[in-house]
Amino acid sequence: MKMFDDDVILVLGGGSGLGLGIARHFVDEGARVAVFEISEDKLNALKAEFGDAVLLFRGDVTNPQDLMDCRQAIVDRWGRLDALVGSQGIFDGQVPLKDVGLDRVPSLFDEVFRVNVLGYILACKVFVELLEASNGSIVLTASVAAYAADGGGLMYTATKGAVISAVRQLAFEFAPRVRVNGVAPGAIAESQLQGPKALGLEGFKQSDIPQDAMLTTFRNLTLMRELPTPRDYAPVYAFLASHHNAVVTGQTVLLEQGALNRASLSAPGATGGIGA
Repeated sequence: MKMFDDDVILVLGGGSGLGLGIARHFVDEGARVAVFEISEDKLNALKAEFGDAVLLFRGDVTNPQDLMDCRQAIVDRWGRLDALVGSQGIFDGQVPLKDVGLDRVPSLFDEVFRVNVLGYILACKVFVELLEASNGSIVLTASVAAYAADGGGLMYTATKGAVISAVRQLAFEFAPRVRVNGVAPGAIAESQLQGPKALGLEGFKQSDIPQDAMLTTFRNLTLMRELPTPRDYAPVYAFLASHHNAVVTGQTVLLEQGALNRASLSAPGATGGIGA
């Protein structure tokens, strides 16, 4: 049995990386999928892959009118919306705060928070009435970086902590008609998260990091052997977004591959036997 029964689902930032993996999985699981994406090149690639089966909409998640226009396009085509999945985001290059020029701190804050937090808040505001009508779901993307240091720089980490808090508050505000949850992924193979313009890193993507270097770091930090792909994370999003989820709201599912449960005293070179 497939997870979705012609459910209508909007994926924000579904043109590449995590969002694309989610969109592909949702299509395979029987959903009617709309993708909201800012990159025309990515939308052209989606058009070549999906044809007219997926509703493609170009827009900026920080622009309320773009979101309203997307809402109307969904209503015109399907007349309803069952789930909203937020997967868009930008990275901060993991640049320590002390290495960011004082004059760049405000613009860096504004840029990263606008995409990673405001974009979710605006989308929730625009689509909540449609979701109430369908007893639907919202699933937002946080990160392991919100739970442990060094998963990003200060701005990225702070935005992901804000997403977790937003999930709790919106679950409270939108109850009982709309379930609101989050997913906090760890490492993602082929991640397309880009850096901020404020630091001149808009041309950098996480996927530019050599795969072997990423895999070595991943194996040293987690209990798993292979880097998860976007499709590996997608089933968790699917359950939370689906009408099968009748019990979970206000929660963020932490998918950290054992990174917070890795060897400490038993690690090679560590001194064991500490304690009473």
